Amino acid sequence: MKKIIYGFSIFAFSLLMLIEPVIAASLQFDRNFIYALLITLVPGVELRGSIPLVLLAYKQGLWSVVVITLLNIIITPLVFIFWYLFLKIAEHVSFLKRFTNFYLKNLQKRSQKTIDKFGFLGLLIFVAIPLPGTGAYSGALIAEIFGMNKMKAFISITIGIIIASLIVTLAILGIIPLKII
Repeated sequence: MKKIIYGFSIFAFSLLMLIEPVIAASLQFDRNFIYALLITLVPGVELRGSIPLVLLAYKQGLWSVVVITLLNIIITPLVFIFWYLFLKIAEHVSFLKRFTNFYLKNLQKRSQKTIDKFGFLGLLIFVAIPLPGTGAYSGALIAEIFGMNKMKAFISITIGIIIASLIVTLAILGIIPLKII
């Protein structure tokens, strides 16, 4: 476990060093972009909510999509690391315990068939679907629920995040037709 945490820490630090110039440039813009980054951190919303916000409402460039995507990728190892801490806290707070149990049962029910049939590819597909509740947080929790290898799960989730980001961006730009029933 220590090796995994160490590996994720090295990866996250390296990723931050690579995107630091982009983040620094983004911070020179208005604070709306910071709000969008905070929305990216909200479970269930993540990049599916923040990409339309930065492109449509805040009129930011495509660089903002890259930053949001990278931030969403960084969430995954943090969920792996802090999940057990959250469960320990939730055990002592009845509302959190009920909510966590409900959420995990629902998540397992929604993902069971896909994961059983396709394994890590199923995890990638689940995360890549650009719907609320199918992002990095859910993907990491699914990997925990099904006892998947964390490094392979991280790779699957990362690819799924990139695909979801592309789908949402292309839909917002009108390149992919967005059909709302």
